[in-house]
Amino acid sequence: MSDKPLLEVRNLETFYGPIMAIRGVSLEVHKGSVVTVLGANGAGKTTLLKTISGIMDPEKGEILFNGKHIEGWEPHKVVRAGIVHVPEGREVFPLLTVEENLNLGAYTRNDRAAIARDKELVFQYFPILAERRHQEAGTLSGGQQQMLAIGRGLMLSPEIMLLDEPSLGLSPLLVQEIFGILKRLNKDEGVTMMLVEQNASAALNLADQGYVMELGRIVMSGSSARLKESEDIKSFYLGHTEEGARGEKRWKRKKTWR
Repeated sequence: MSDKPLLEVRNLETFYGPIMAIRGVSLEVHKGSVVTVLGANGAGKTTLLKTISGIMDPEKGEILFNGKHIEGWEPHKVVRAGIVHVPEGREVFPLLTVEENLNLGAYTRNDRAAIARDKELVFQYFPILAERRHQEAGTLSGGQQQMLAIGRGLMLSPEIMLLDEPSLGLSPLLVQEIFGILKRLNKDEGVTMMLVEQNASAALNLADQGYVMELGRIVMSGSSARLKESEDIKSFYLGHTEEGARGEKRWKRKKTWR
């Protein structure tokens, strides 16, 4: 990994109308790494990704990608810079086939030979998509649609993928399968990832580094190994029963712990 961050967020603030949803968030993602942002519903995780990808404009703060300021850029410009956002809820085009969805993923590219190679790479990692390449995306299962959403993101040949709740609504077996593929994409293909998740166990097993958000703020950060050993993470996110209700009460009391 490079010492210089590929993506750096500094003191970011983003509002929904009068409500501050992101409150002075700072974080780093290094090339070749996987970083996860954990937090409950309403913590600000999705807003953070939308601000990085240009869907929402920050009120204050900086977003640097490859050393360039990109805060306030239009989404299409952010995509062309190399940041791909795989949204919560998959958002595939239901009436288009699997292959047509993948082709649309490469809409910014003209290098046909490379596009064809990347499509075969997607089919290699997600063989079910190859089997169903002529099937309408809306007829796929939830897990297959999530695979298609990730595959469509890969077709843009991203420098970094922003993944929003890739485990949402999936069975434990499918979560294990998809996170296993994400791990291979990172290790074998060098795909840099930032994912927001409520499934802390899956996310921390995949990630190198983690941040915990609460009410729009980063309240804890560190290596995944360190976070997995935190009693607060164990009791509140990983479901360890020894701490039980005491751990959840402790978490609620400590709103600004580091």
